[in-house]
Amino acid sequence: MTTEIWTPSSGLLPWPHERFTVADPTTPTGVRLAIPAEATPQNSAGIPIDVTAQNVADGFSPSSRILVHVPGVDLTRSGVPDSTDIGASMAADVAVRLTDLTTGERWPYWAELNSYDPERHHLVMIHPAKALTEGHRYQVEIDPLVTATGAPVPMELPLVWSFPVASSTSLSSRLRAMVAAAAGYMPEFEVTDVDDSGDPVSVQGTFSVPNYLDNDGSPGGRMVLDTEGTPTINPEHPTWRAPFTFLFASDPAARGTLVFGHGLLSSRDEVYTLDGLCSLGNLNVCGTDWVGMCTEDVPNVADVLGDLSRFVSIPDRLQQAQLAFILLARLANRADGFASHPVFQGPDGASRLAVDGSVFVGNSQGGILGGVASAVADEWQRAVLGVPGLAYNLLLPRSVNWLAFEDVFHGAYPDPVERMVALELIQLLWDRGENAGYVQHLTADPYPGVSPKTVLLIEAFGDHQVPNVSTEVLARTIGAAVRRPALRDGRSSDVEPMWGIDDVGDMPTTRSVLSVWDFGTPAPPITNLPPTPGLHGLDPHDAGSSEPGVMIQALNFLFTGEIIDPSGGEPSVGAQLVFGDVDEGSSSTEPAPH
Repeated sequence: MTTEIWTPSSGLLPWPHERFTVADPTTPTGVRLAIPAEATPQNSAGIPIDVTAQNVADGFSPSSRILVHVPGVDLTRSGVPDSTDIGASMAADVAVRLTDLTTGERWPYWAELNSYDPERHHLVMIHPAKALTEGHRYQVEIDPLVTATGAPVPMELPLVWSFPVASSTSLSSRLRAMVAAAAGYMPEFEVTDVDDSGDPVSVQGTFSVPNYLDNDGSPGGRMVLDTEGTPTINPEHPTWRAPFTFLFASDPAARGTLVFGHGLLSSRDEVYTLDGLCSLGNLNVCGTDWVGMCTEDVPNVADVLGDLSRFVSIPDRLQQAQLAFILLARLANRADGFASHPVFQGPDGASRLAVDGSVFVGNSQGGILGGVASAVADEWQRAVLGVPGLAYNLLLPRSVNWLAFEDVFHGAYPDPVERMVALELIQLLWDRGENAGYVQHLTADPYPGVSPKTVLLIEAFGDHQVPNVSTEVLARTIGAAVRRPALRDGRSSDVEPMWGIDDVGDMPTTRSVLSVWDFGTPAPPITNLPPTPGLHGLDPHDAGSSEPGVMIQALNFLFTGEIIDPSGGEPSVGAQLVFGDVDEGSSSTEPAPH
């Protein structure tokens, strides 16, 4: 019996590859991307993905997945490690090797086949287990592999190729230019509503943000750039009004302010879910919208999924959101900000707000985006990223949240291999607005003029919405440590749970930490599919928000800078989830068949 050899429709495999670059001595890497427009995936209307915006980059994403078609391959029989055995990727004799050519060091990874492909076209996906270093060049080596019968795969092996990773300048210079231009800017603000009937007091309003989009700041806008590629304020609409929601407890004593980043395609009004924390911690809470990925962006997101040539509007607007969060914190931090308004003052006229008292908490999407503003500015020094991650190309296919958008995306891009290539193309742009493009400068190697931050990452074991593999790639990338044992024996499918993440040692500690919480959910799938309720239990994604140990750990860190061990040296176990304990909408979503 012969193996049918399927020829990929995409001309971009293997990906990423140096053949999609051209020399450019003006860039930090010495090259620029030159992805051929005629080779990109086409949607059902026959429109290829426009890669003009991608081709200004001087390398590929630090979160690139390496894609290669290997017909008939059996990765297990070939000895290529999956996500349960990342350490095996560093063995000298492993059949697939990833090497940082700039340093000569081997790089950890895991590999898998695309489980979204029912025809088993054998697209091999190699995931870096730590973000690739900015500005470095990497080499992929694939030795002869075998089929399930042990026969050689029907293609010529070995394969060896290399590719460059984008520099920090290429990834972050636009947002950093926007932040630098706003260094002396104090937003104008307006209070539009006050509800002081209870505790906490609720304040609604708007504030001004410099507008770098080619419209009035609404969904779909694209960044205005000068001839050098630097963001430029729109002269017709120089500012846009960002909304804010602010909660403060009735106690008028000055205290810190928690700047909160909301979840997927939601809004600033998620701060109301923190009213108990506000009162308990005597801590103000405020938030604005992650424009680009908030409620009002949903129609644009749906349209974009049908034609990814328009995707650039999402990360361009996300960079506006990052600037807005920084300016919101500035209003909370300065005496000439919110504190200058009577509603933010006590009966004696004294400010309710502590000068330079802001800290940051972002949950879910807020944890995926929140490392960005934390890395590029100094309006806060400590950040809690709850159920966070990086790299949407990695986390989307593994998330139950993606199921709501699959029909649109799959209808527009029906080829399962082309869809994976398409995610790589848009990740090149997403890097500009999410953690993947910034966190190498979050806790160490800070951008010029910015301080390194201390970060507490909180992982929910078996998370259905933000996959654990993405959270742990983030932890490795920022050098966060974990308290061992992180999980009880037998809970993880991994050969070595939390491979490559340092042991934190003695606690309390002032270093960045990955805090792992187990709510009884089974171990996550080891494929690129979302968990299936029933097989994978109930979703623990939101469980930490009501877990006392999580709140104690987070509040202690935000107030003191020290991260404590709330579990006395044992694995952190929360209240086990049972039906009714979590939102049925997030815990009972059935994945569509793939």
